[in-house]
This record gives sequence, structure tokens and C-alpha cells, in this order.
Amino acid sequence: MKVFFVFAALFCLANSVVSAGECEVCVKVMDEVRASMSKEDSKKKPEIEAAIGKYCANKGNKLSSREKKICYYIDPIKRDVAQPFSLGMPSLKVCERINKSNPEICSVKLPVKTDNMEKQDISKLRVKQLKQILADRGVECVGCVEKEEFVKRVQETEHLAEDEF
Repeated sequence: MKVFFVFAALFCLANSVVSAGECEVCVKVMDEVRASMSKEDSKKKPEIEAAIGKYCANKGNKLSSREKKICYYIDPIKRDVAQPFSLGMPSLKVCERINKSNPEICSVKLPVKTDNMEKQDISKLRVKQLKQILADRGVECVGCVEKEEFVKRVQETEHLAEDEF
């Protein structure tokens, strides 16, 4: 009976925690904001809010579209972000906490890197990832039904791949 409760508790814990890969862009932004601040300032909420605003405003041209999207989501809730941030909470935990108020934050993901991937490696990707690669390249796969058709289309459009990271 104890074993059942242990497994049930672990199952609930595993389902409630957001994986690092799911919030990767948010974690990256939070780590860069934290790196731009002194340790002393990282405990002050107004300084954290200012650092988030500075990161999102000053790096305007250097931010990727995904980072800009995270800035768009966290700008109205800077104060909510600053609270756990000021307590020294790890970036992943901060992202998990703000994900509760805005589930779109952790849905922003980095693109799958396809440089120098062989056909075998591309064929190991899920259809959803292949569709995302094509969408990032601005290509549609009209009439594609089978996975092999998506793999072929990704390989055909390899020349359209920009700097994916």
C-alpha cells in the first residue's frame, strides 16, 4: 500500500513540474538578466524590474524574436517576476511560477537546429518538430501526409535555413 502512495506522489510531482526544455527561452532570458546585475542588486525588486526593462529595451536589435516574445509577456508582470527573483530562486523556478499566471511563457521554445544533420537524424524528429522547422523557414508542405514527405521537404529547404540559433 505504501508503494502505491509513493508512486502516486511521484506521478503527481512529475506532472506538476515544468521541464527545463519547455521553458528554455524564459530560463535563458532570466539567466541573462541575472548575469547583468550585481549580486547586491539582485535582491532589490526595483533594481530587478529596471534590469528586466533595460534588457528588453537596450538589446532590442540583438534579441531574437523568441526573446522579444518573452519580454512582451513579462513586461506587464515585472513585479510578479521580481518577487521570486529577489529571493534568489533559480531561473527555472521563476519561469515555472510565472507560467502559472501566463501559460504562454513556457510555450516559447528555441528552434530545432538542423545544420549538418543527416537524413537519419532528421528522420528521428517528430512530425510536430518537422512542421515547426518548415514554419520557421516560411515553407508549407502542401499535400504532405507521411513523415517521410516532411523529412524530404525539410531537406529540400535546407538552403532557406538561416541562423537557427
